[in-house]
Amino acid sequence: MPALLTGTTEPLSMKRSRCAAGHKAMWHPDWEGLPPEDFLVTVDPLLKGLRARLFKDTQTSDQSAGGLTPEWAKRLGLQPGIAVAVGAFDAHMGAVGGGISEKTLVKIMGTSTCDVLVAPKSAIGTKCVAGICGQVDGSVLPGLIGLEAGQSAFGDVYAWFKDLLAWPLHKGGKAGSAKLPPAFAVIEDRLIDRLSAEAEKVDPEDSTVAALDWLNGRRTPFADQTLKGAIVGLTLGTTAPRIFRALVEATAFGSRAIVEQFRAEGVAIDGVIAMGGIARKSPFVMQVTADILGMPIKVVASDQACALGAGMLAAAAGGVYATVTAAQKKMGSGFDRTFTPNKKRADRYNALYGRYQRLAMTLEPMLRSL
Repeated sequence: MPALLTGTTEPLSMKRSRCAAGHKAMWHPDWEGLPPEDFLVTVDPLLKGLRARLFKDTQTSDQSAGGLTPEWAKRLGLQPGIAVAVGAFDAHMGAVGGGISEKTLVKIMGTSTCDVLVAPKSAIGTKCVAGICGQVDGSVLPGLIGLEAGQSAFGDVYAWFKDLLAWPLHKGGKAGSAKLPPAFAVIEDRLIDRLSAEAEKVDPEDSTVAALDWLNGRRTPFADQTLKGAIVGLTLGTTAPRIFRALVEATAFGSRAIVEQFRAEGVAIDGVIAMGGIARKSPFVMQVTADILGMPIKVVASDQACALGAGMLAAAAGGVYATVTAAQKKMGSGFDRTFTPNKKRADRYNALYGRYQRLAMTLEPMLRSL
């Protein structure tokens, strides 16, 4: 996209995104670019000779990819020649827009999650952080190592349960009609809110239900997309709100597993910043997550944090601010809500997290083979 906007048509002269190349194409400076030829041909002999025809250098997203062409300036209503920043992935730009800094985990919480951290090279050294999804120098903030993790399903877990409960509504509609009757549509629309309100009343100490959040596989720690989810501890007294609460707790325990993996690898986390649909729309989920993480969660005020981060990087690329950090300070939206852990619940969840871990360890081999 930056090449298109700047009129760059020669592939070898395009400025390549450090974020994209590092996280998705295995670019690394120690390899002088992309993975070595002998590795690539081991993956597939058809890749022989490809490396030499591709790129070697990458740029961080505070760098300019070139000036905006007159054609695109006219179409976008902007000035020709203004700087177009080198691109990056939405979640990494969102982390910038949310105010990421050292020792702060940024969670983009929607249908799935993308979790982003930055750490100084002095803290990481040559260590490859185990069990996460990506580690790239400068992929988020220039001069810092960008670390990426995430969950394959978060809000999608709740949506699945809603669809499960709503099945009779769809079966009760007119045959062959994709559209629900208005009354049924209202019921379906309110399901998650009603489940949240009732689940909030359930004391975790009084519920036997526990769940694993791998309904779409596991992304972190240690990716395994063959895994499945599980719900255990059901009785004839189990209600839909109790199952829903167990699913919410499972997704929050999955978030904690990521935090614990980073800490086990020597990466410090002192605070959490959240953004995305779940962070802004579900106080119940956010409070449970804060209780389970045992840390306050600050919710970014902007509902367009990814676009805001892109603007911050562009401001640095265009010379409006000397650094991305300076742009963050001047352009940041701040936070409009903080979820603080309830100490009693947090203590209880420390014990229940052990149950989640034991359940995961016991069921993992079986869930993988199903």
